[in-house]
Formats: sequence, C-alpha cells, structure tokens
Amino acid sequence: MSGFDILRKQQVFRTALLSRIIYVCLMTQTSSHAVRTLGNSDLHLTSIGLGAWAIGGGDWQYAWGPQDDNDSIQAIHRALDSGINWIDTAAVYGLGHSEEVVGRAVKSSSHKPYIFTKCSRLWNPDGTIYSSLSPESLAAELEASLRRLGVETIDLYQIHWPDPDEEIEAAWEAMTRFRDQGKVRWIGVSNYSVEQMKRIQKIAPVTSLQPPYSMLRRAIETEILPFTLANNIGVINYSPMLSGMLTGKMTAERAVSLPANDWRRKNVEFSEPRLSRNMRLVDLLCEIGSGHGVTAGVVAVAWTLHHPAITAAIVGGRSGKQVEETAAALDFRLSQSEYERIGKFLEANQV
Repeated sequence: MSGFDILRKQQVFRTALLSRIIYVCLMTQTSSHAVRTLGNSDLHLTSIGLGAWAIGGGDWQYAWGPQDDNDSIQAIHRALDSGINWIDTAAVYGLGHSEEVVGRAVKSSSHKPYIFTKCSRLWNPDGTIYSSLSPESLAAELEASLRRLGVETIDLYQIHWPDPDEEIEAAWEAMTRFRDQGKVRWIGVSNYSVEQMKRIQKIAPVTSLQPPYSMLRRAIETEILPFTLANNIGVINYSPMLSGMLTGKMTAERAVSLPANDWRRKNVEFSEPRLSRNMRLVDLLCEIGSGHGVTAGVVAVAWTLHHPAITAAIVGGRSGKQVEETAAALDFRLSQSEYERIGKFLEANQV
C-alpha cells in the first residue's frame, strides 16, 4: 500500500470518527433515555440494544424459524425510533443474512446507531457451522462483515467464541491490528471465561464481554461479573428473556409446538421438568409488570440490569410490535423489594 493510500485511509477514518462523535453528542443531548459507558470505550449505550440473531432467517443450524425481511427492517426502524442506539449482530446469524438486513435497515433510517458484530463462527457450503480464530480467517471475516453491513468502520468487533482455545492470543493480536487500521473502533469478546480474558489482557485491554445472563442462567455471577467490574470491562448480556421464554408470550403449548427448525426445541428450559417451573415464574413477572404497565419480558430485562456489572442488555425483536412492547425496558427498573421477591421465588423453585 502506498503512502498516499495510507494517508487517505487515515483521513477517512478520522472523518468517520468525527461524524460519529458529533452524532453521539447530539444524540446524548436530545435523548430522554439514560446511557451508560461501555467499559474503557467512548461508546455511550442505551440500557438495551436490538439483537439481530432471529432476523437471520430460518434456514441455518441455529435459526429461530422462518422470518420475513420486511418485518425485520420494520423492527429495526421501530427500535431506532424508540431511542435504542445500538444493534448487535454476528456474521454467522443467518450465514451472513442478518448483517445484510441490518445494513439495509440502517441505510434506510435517519438514525445512525452503533453497530456491533462478531467473528470466529464460519460455515461450510452445506450450512454446517465451524470455528476459526486464525488471523487470516478473522481478516477475511472482517472484510465480509464490512461489505454486508455497508460501513467503513465497525463500532465494536467481538470474537464470538474462544474456540479453539489455544488460538485466542493470536486472534486478539489480530483484533488489535484491525483496531489500529481503523476498521473497527473497539474490540471485545463473547462467551469468554475469566482465565481467557486474563490471557488476552496481557496483549491489549478488553473493552467488553458478551455473556448469556438471565434469572434462569446465573453462572456468571460467581466469578465473571466481579472480574469485569473490577477491570472496567463492559458487559452486554444476551438472552435476558431466555430466548423468548420470559416474554410472557410463551406458553407450554407453544413451546412443544415450535417449528422443527427452531433451535429452542432442544433447549432444556423449553421442556419438562423446567418448563412448568418457568411458566410459574412468568406468571410472577406478569404480576409485577402489570403494576407498572409493562410486560413480563421488560421485567426480565430489568432484572439483569439490576446487577451493577451489567452495562446494557441485548433484546431481540422480530417485528415492530415486539420492539414496541420491549422498548419500555429502556427506562423501567425494578425496586429492591421486587428484585428480592423474584429472588425468593427462584430460591424456592429450583429444578
């Protein structure tokens, strides 16, 4: 690459960064929703972001069943109009299709949200999924994601899974190069353990962690959340409503009749003996939510945001109507007594 090309890329990056800073300042001044800073970054996130897993469509290994692209775009537009200022997707969602839909939706919107995506999960011609953390593979993935999203810089680029474990250091070195090149602004990880984060911290700071966390999946409370809090690593948790289980819309009948290509059919929370317990939990969340005019799903999201280590939560949405119902989670918070009431139920109803 010539010196002229390098200067041009640097100028493009500076211009894009300045535009984003101006946009964030204006957004912060005009938005009525509180924002939180993600770890060591300059990203100021609304308390929930839109997750784009389900909008990848139904024809891949971890699909949520059939999905209409027009519904997906409507959901994204509704989320941005409601004040949500970030979208989280991944290259593997729909085998690239989710990123394409996100790119189309953002391009046709007046809002300019932060866009987060993830790498390290790839697919074979027959659609089967595999993992790679080789620097060459990650570089190729990054270029493909930039193209599908239609952007020059990704706000937060995350390693989806630490697989294979022996390659996480080389992968993190590659991620720092992408950041230095201006192709990504900040770098984070997903599904990493404390030990794995300690290993890569020796190379460069970790801006964020994306783990699963809900009132039915609490394993990260013991070691991971205290570590992130102590090390200024932002946490954006996924599945706060446990993939639809805690929305208030799931019933026992619906759970057992999910489409054959819906990955949740294999999830233990969607079958007995846990299913019945979970339905009773949803009844409690509905009762708490009814006193505030919000859904059980909003209460479930607020429960995760109650933990001081959680920066923001990823909330999926497959239609404008779904997004409208969960947008209340931007501002709704549980009282301490409500939080403790849920805790007592969980303690007394372990499966």
